[in-house]
Amino acid sequence: MPTQIAAVIMAGGLGTRMRSQLPKHLHPLLGKRLVDWVIAAAGAIGTERLVVVTSPESASAYDGSVEVAVQERPLGTGDAAATALVALEGFEGGVLIIPGDAPLVTAELLEDLVAAHAAGGADVTLLTFTSPTPLPYGRIVRDESGNVARIVEERDATDEERAVEELNASYYVFDAASLGRALEQLDADNAQGELYLTDAVESIVAAGGRAVAHRSEADPVSLTGVNTRADLAQAAAALRDRINEGHLLAGVTIVDPKTAWIDDSVELEADSTVQPFTVLKGATRVAAGAEIGPHAVAHDADIGPSALVGPFCYLRPGTVLAAGAKAGTFVEIKNTHVGERSKVPHLSYIGDADIGEDSNIGAGAITANFPHDPDQPKQRTKIGRNVRTAVHNAFVAPVDIGDDSWTAAGTVVTDDVPPGSLAGFPPRQVTKEGYVSAKRDDDDD
Repeated sequence: MPTQIAAVIMAGGLGTRMRSQLPKHLHPLLGKRLVDWVIAAAGAIGTERLVVVTSPESASAYDGSVEVAVQERPLGTGDAAATALVALEGFEGGVLIIPGDAPLVTAELLEDLVAAHAAGGADVTLLTFTSPTPLPYGRIVRDESGNVARIVEERDATDEERAVEELNASYYVFDAASLGRALEQLDADNAQGELYLTDAVESIVAAGGRAVAHRSEADPVSLTGVNTRADLAQAAAALRDRINEGHLLAGVTIVDPKTAWIDDSVELEADSTVQPFTVLKGATRVAAGAEIGPHAVAHDADIGPSALVGPFCYLRPGTVLAAGAKAGTFVEIKNTHVGERSKVPHLSYIGDADIGEDSNIGAGAITANFPHDPDQPKQRTKIGRNVRTAVHNAFVAPVDIGDDSWTAAGTVVTDDVPPGSLAGFPPRQVTKEGYVSAKRDDDDD
């Protein structure tokens, strides 16, 4: 790698083909925004500077880990590069330019391009590829000696130029000084009426500089950008496969990798199991021996060793299942700690609660954690260890169920229950024999 490399991520476009009020580069994609995947790849190669060129609408969307250069008007990729150079004023070295809408790019690909530039000693090194299917990318035009002469965008290409199979991937490493001089020569005499960064290559060559093409051996899918929601879905599927393969190789069982959607931020220990149609999001952690799914969702949840989740279960942020705990079928849990070996087996909502060890929550349990008084915050329910709650219980928080206690079926628990107690006793069943038959006889009269 050259002694100094600055990375520039081109994320200034609004992405109108996404047909969204949200700028294209900020669309969510497996736990990150689209542009964050590119930022991560660029940051992994140890660049001295990392600049994101963005629109005014998105200028506040980035934290202090990157420098932000605002392209005030969308005048094309050449103008975006010039905006980045203003932010990099005084920088001497190589400028790595990366499209901000290519979330499948890897650090290895960027390192190879930078290394090729260092070895070739050119003024600009551009990444090229061929594709088995037609793509609307710029074509690499070479001179009679086979050297790169220019790049022609598809909209501006002749039929002969469109037949060229070597495509421009829109990844470049420029010498900073050469790039600055070339950008000063750009004009907007093209089909788009914009300043094309691709024209900087021709300008460098015309001034006696040298352009080198580095042919990528990577799958073309990893180089293509996202312009529509269809493209976004295809990128998501490719990232899903990449993430899942990493977990599989690390010892996680994913029964059907095509239906398991796991954010990049999720942590899975070896010997955990993910069943089909499971979605794991955010800071979720799944420990060894735990099994989740099928048809389960966990978001910012901590699933302990040998815990069981699902099927058809939803673990919301703040949920902690301790070792051997269970959250079963049609169960929703939020901001709750479920103790070791405790079970919430089915048909329950448990929110803002603490459940001790070895307790069993009967079917149809509801924690009523939100008081009607708008001035009051959500309240917590505390259920001790070795508690047995019956079916169709409601717990009106704040309430504390002591250790070793039981509750009766159909009970609404409004008061604390001392340890070792049986609480509840709703009205007993009353059976009126013959009532329906007599009513029918009266109606017939």
